[in-house]
Amino acid sequence: MTTPPPARNRLFSRPTWPRAQAVGQALRSETIGGLLLIVGAAVAMLWANSPWRAGYDRLTDFEFGPAALHLHLSVADWAADGLLAIFFFVVGLELKREFVEGELRSPRRAALPIVAAVGGMVAPALIYTVVNLSRAGGSPQGWAVPTATDIAFAVAVLAIISTHLPAALRSFLLTLAVVDDLLAVTVIAVFFTSELHPLPLLGALAVVAVFALLTRRGVTRWWLLIPLGVTAWALMHASGVHATIAGVLLGFAVPAVARAGQRQSLSARFEHRWRPLSAGVAVPLFALTAAGVTLGGGGLTAALSDPAGLGIALGLVVGKVVGILGATFLLARFTRAVLDESLSWWDVFGLSLLAGIGFTVSLLIADLAFAPGSTTADHAKTAVLTGSVCAALLATGVLRWRNRVYRRLHEQETVDADHDGIPDIYQRP
Repeated sequence: MTTPPPARNRLFSRPTWPRAQAVGQALRSETIGGLLLIVGAAVAMLWANSPWRAGYDRLTDFEFGPAALHLHLSVADWAADGLLAIFFFVVGLELKREFVEGELRSPRRAALPIVAAVGGMVAPALIYTVVNLSRAGGSPQGWAVPTATDIAFAVAVLAIISTHLPAALRSFLLTLAVVDDLLAVTVIAVFFTSELHPLPLLGALAVVAVFALLTRRGVTRWWLLIPLGVTAWALMHASGVHATIAGVLLGFAVPAVARAGQRQSLSARFEHRWRPLSAGVAVPLFALTAAGVTLGGGGLTAALSDPAGLGIALGLVVGKVVGILGATFLLARFTRAVLDESLSWWDVFGLSLLAGIGFTVSLLIADLAFAPGSTTADHAKTAVLTGSVCAALLATGVLRWRNRVYRRLHEQETVDADHDGIPDIYQRP
């Protein structure tokens, strides 16, 4: 009889109760934002493909802002550079929390989401590159577009299809998305900075340092921190580095350890305040300005006939599965670990498909990789939408098929026979 491996050699083992609570709260807040994101994208698509298309173009192309500060931008640019800075600020807060008190704090527990996220980035990039180098008229510069995962969109899909994912899978999905965001930020900063101006960059970093010093000392006055954040953003924009990077740095600068006598860290408090604005306003408005692509006149066929569009769609639907599932399988093979006995490789396959929803950051990178308003840019956005929808539908099929198992596990994880507020399964050795 084969002896089951110890818990330390199992992948997707159940997280601790505090971790399960934190993950559940984070995913619940992402659900509402994801639904609003879907609504924003749907409105953009309907508007852009209606007789009132000209009104949509006038809205997104309307320019305003101080030209002297290089901030005379279109509405679409303000959404991508400004509103998404709020989204990336929350990403920075999430990153800090994960490194200080989450899965990324432990090298052993961090190995799985990091390896899976790297695989989920490399495989789509390779597929895109092969497609665009092997076909005439390819656009290799768009290799990063299919590498991102949109956690809000993915969680909204889970809410719509009403699955009961067990805590281990939910924890993995959230941590995978956080690592994926970190990799996406790195790609944007390194590969999409066409012209670097050192002085504004140094100024932005100095302002971030002042912001970090004040928050470390417990300063929370909005009239002081918000102007510093806006200044750091404006200087980062002037430096040539994408302005949203300032949001990540500011979020990462906030302390994630609670001060003496406090129940929550400043990072947790900021995330609680800013996540509704990010998920409920910033990201849906960005979707409204970025997702308005025309599908008439052979739009979908033309997009998938373009090597860029084909590479993006294949990268999201096929590349994410190959990368995440393949990397997880190789990690298990080389470390002699096995999946937790309550799960199967079908579950990893379903989550890998779900990670192919690359909406928000993929659209942002498409704007950076291709000339705004160009045919290739429109094809890229159409492919992002198509690939994300296909990934969502395929993931729905697999996860709904497994939902009977998930429902049983969910019931086990919620039994609280002694009524102490902590499910019994988390109190067992």
